[in-house]
Amino acid sequence: MSIDSVLARMNALQALIDTASGAGAPATDNTAAFSEAMNAATASTPASDFSSLASPVGTATLAGTTDANATGGVSALPADTPYGAEITAAAQRNGLDPALLAGLIKQESGFNANARSGAGAQGLTQLMPGTAAGLGVTNPLDPAQAIEGGAKYLKQQLDRFGGDVARALAAYNAGPGAVQRFGGVPPYAETQNYVRAVQANAATFRNPTTA
Repeated sequence: MSIDSVLARMNALQALIDTASGAGAPATDNTAAFSEAMNAATASTPASDFSSLASPVGTATLAGTTDANATGGVSALPADTPYGAEITAAAQRNGLDPALLAGLIKQESGFNANARSGAGAQGLTQLMPGTAAGLGVTNPLDPAQAIEGGAKYLKQQLDRFGGDVARALAAYNAGPGAVQRFGGVPPYAETQNYVRAVQANAATFRNPTTA
């Protein structure tokens, strides 16, 4: 039963009460009418059924909805984190730790949305053109698309390597094939330094007072 229907029944019951208190009819008749109306109202609205009144907001927030109202535009990261709210929202949508995603972006581009590498990687999350296209990113230089694409790609690597953060980061940097070939973080100085740097960045975003 909707809230409007409940209110309508309550108004009807109040009218019965007012009639009972002001009219000369026998009290027993009014009492019986009131009792019948109350029974009808309670019978059509079981006390245990409040599903129609439940708010979906909590579920939407946990699911990482794209509705800005669900997150309130507030980031779980330190207030001065560039693109903090966008990073947090993308992390929630993809089941990631916002600090880890922020740490990756800091290492990849230094939060420069126009960053480009000599190899052709672009944007905040330094996606290669082919990778970006596969993730549905049409413009890697668009911050929102870059953050979402990077979050999706990192999540893919975490799923691929059983949640192992070091291997997932190594795959993001050197490619999943290299991680599979070496059975772990490849013996590349650049990749090993990358993995350590991103994890250190993430720790700083989680505990900014220790920086």
